[in-house]
Amino acid sequence: MSQNQNIRQKISPPSKKAIILLSGGLDSVTVLAIAKSQGYECHTISFDYGQRTRSELVAAAKLSQSMDAVSHRVMDVNMGQIGGSALTDFQIDVPTEGVEKNEIPVTYVPARNTVFLSFALALSEVLDANDIFIGVNAVDYSGYPDCRPDYIDAYEKMANLATRVGVEGKKLRIQTPLMTLTKAKIIQKGLALGVDYSLTVSCYQADELGRACGVCDACRLRKQGFSEASVSDSTRYQV
Repeated sequence: MSQNQNIRQKISPPSKKAIILLSGGLDSVTVLAIAKSQGYECHTISFDYGQRTRSELVAAAKLSQSMDAVSHRVMDVNMGQIGGSALTDFQIDVPTEGVEKNEIPVTYVPARNTVFLSFALALSEVLDANDIFIGVNAVDYSGYPDCRPDYIDAYEKMANLATRVGVEGKKLRIQTPLMTLTKAKIIQKGLALGVDYSLTVSCYQADELGRACGVCDACRLRKQGFSEASVSDSTRYQV
């Protein structure tokens, strides 16, 4: 073997980097597990946006560390100054009796995914990461307009027009591996990848210990998912 051949063997292949939007909930941690399984160097990003449930930020930090993300950042984006959502305006009650189908509920945070993806997009340019993973879903979701495939396609097109990466011809991708999966399928996939869902917080009004209320729409979808997956619900509840 020549010296040059030996040198080539010792050089590690270039790593592929990804930005993972990590809320601390069930869906986003499954996305992190999927990205890891695909060989990505994962950099997680969470958002302190004035939400009711601060415990989800604690959960996100723990999950990022336990799943060996390379870095974790928390962006300070106080959307409570805008309001308009039960998640950022404490004068608006979180629905606990279910929501009407085909109706956008009061838990929708105006422009939230657009704001979050924009921060992730900026970070992707700095870290030279061509992939952004987000856990949006068009099957088991609460009617949010910024969780639809058309929205993601439009954002990806914009991102490639508005960035140095796009101008230089290196396509930036918004990856949505959960888009067409039911909550049950998401849970099954996460468990197969070793996700510990007891560490996650999905509830819209979890307490300071991360315990779920059990009655909000997020809790209903989560409970239904575990039931349909025929898996024991590891969620910690307040009662």
